Amino acid sequence: MPRRDNPMPGRAIGDHGIVGNMDTAALVAIDGTVDYLCWPHMDSPTIFAALLDPDEGGEFTVEPALEDARRMQLYVPETNVLITRWMSEAGSVELTDFMPHPEIDSRVPRSLVRCVKVIRGDVDIHVRCRPRFDYARQVPKTEAYGDTAVFHAPSASVRLGATVPLRIGDGEAEARCSLAAGENAWFVLCDEECDPFTEDECRHALGATLDAWRRWMRRSTYRGRWRERVDRSALVLKLLTSHRHGSIAAAATFGLPEATGAERNWDYRATWIRDASFTVYAFMRMGYVQEAEHFRDWVETRIESLGEHSALHIMYALDGGEAAEESTLDHLAGYANSRPVRIGNAARTQTQLDIFGELMDAIYLSNKYGTAISRAGWDHVKRIIDHVSRHWRDADEGIWEIRDKPRHFLHSRLMCWVALDRAVRLAGKRSLPAPIVDWIAERDRIAEDIWANFRHPEHGYFVQTRGGDDLDASLLMMPLMRFVSATDPVWLATLDAIGTQLTDDGMVFRYRNADGLEGGEGAFTTCTFWYVECLARAGRLHEARSIMARGVLYANHLGLFSEELNWRGDPLGNFPQALTHLAFISAAYYLDRQLAHPEGQVWQP
Repeated sequence: MPRRDNPMPGRAIGDHGIVGNMDTAALVAIDGTVDYLCWPHMDSPTIFAALLDPDEGGEFTVEPALEDARRMQLYVPETNVLITRWMSEAGSVELTDFMPHPEIDSRVPRSLVRCVKVIRGDVDIHVRCRPRFDYARQVPKTEAYGDTAVFHAPSASVRLGATVPLRIGDGEAEARCSLAAGENAWFVLCDEECDPFTEDECRHALGATLDAWRRWMRRSTYRGRWRERVDRSALVLKLLTSHRHGSIAAAATFGLPEATGAERNWDYRATWIRDASFTVYAFMRMGYVQEAEHFRDWVETRIESLGEHSALHIMYALDGGEAAEESTLDHLAGYANSRPVRIGNAARTQTQLDIFGELMDAIYLSNKYGTAISRAGWDHVKRIIDHVSRHWRDADEGIWEIRDKPRHFLHSRLMCWVALDRAVRLAGKRSLPAPIVDWIAERDRIAEDIWANFRHPEHGYFVQTRGGDDLDASLLMMPLMRFVSATDPVWLATLDAIGTQLTDDGMVFRYRNADGLEGGEGAFTTCTFWYVECLARAGRLHEARSIMARGVLYANHLGLFSEELNWRGDPLGNFPQALTHLAFISAAYYLDRQLAHPEGQVWQP
């Protein structure tokens, strides 16, 4: 049984919005504090990490002097520009946070731009910037440089500019000003070498950034139910997609716990082949073919760099290099005292056979709806399928990256079947040369192995491991990947068992059995939406819609999903998580189509 979590800290994971430039991203709390930012890239060390250590982590605060103010956050519609508001009887204040879009023509460089504006009343404003470099291991030397403050540290340097006077302190800079209604103050945090900016240049960057995000959103083809939430999920996925490389981060953060006070605190600032391949599916469904093809190009480069007998890694750094080794930041207190705080990820050396299925599904869909695969690309695909054919019988650590002895997981077998199935389909669709007869025979052997060896000995439904009797929410992928009919009696028994044993008020837990780690974990938000889609595909639309209604409530006030949830439904784990947002898009897409045709199933290509 998952452990019950300790009380949340004052500034919780779900109390945040995210802004970014598809190179890095900042979390902005509902009290106006930037308490998480890696610089200059998403997988660089932090310069603000108060979310992981309120005392030593560093932060960038904006504090209006408004007693008993109500605080709210919203995004400018169809953009990743965030507004934080304070409202009280004495006055109201609005804070706009954004990073300039990389495609705009602007003199404001890579930066975090913050604009404080008084809407009503006369309000005193206190702004404090206290960066701590290299994961809070370096306190910078702060110097005035003209009207700006420069923070120097051995690992990096940044500059803070403002339209109001700055006062230099020990490792920090602050501003105190009084603004009347209609007045504002601008603050820009950027690289040290950036030239001073003007207020007009900031305004231009804001307007151009708003226009760039709106243009991108107009490319979406989704017009169904939950549209605003689907659009927000797409915007989150775009923020996690590297503008330079085409890779897709699993989340923007590291070290945020799956259960407070426990040891499951991982680094998700890397590209998992699995998560990114699923993201391609979400992008394709919404009409964003360009993003899907950019990722495919990135993957093909990774495959081309492999030796003749080497295999694709399960994860990579965002620039395509090796993912970082795992280490701990023992000087950080951890979110809600959850230690150790880890950076890098030891799972990078694991064997996870399922990644080949997710990757081949993405390649197949990219070919179906985008440009055709090249001859060289197809040669690489054949190498992948040869690898799968040789190794699908192996044990591995599986989708959930257990830190225990390898097991024979059904999900891994399923995805090996998917890899062969999609390769067969792609060869036939594009008339590509391949040993199709051999591939079909191997694919069918996997299917027979699943049906024969991965069933509950008494009840007959599918189970997590060969010869076992435990359930696993990853089995929800079976009908979604078209391995089994969504109305097959064995599958329906599996679906009912998952509903009975792994769900709680719309929250779905991954599994209940031991995985080699101490401490429990929360419910996995991705699985809620896999469950919704499975119910919809089974024709159980009332149930699907009921779980969907609960699921969307587990997003935070801005529609952002975390990795996991505690028993109260509070967000846990790394945030925001790509896998959950793309699972939500898929569930919304399918359920909306089913609800539009309630008399029968909608045909799906």
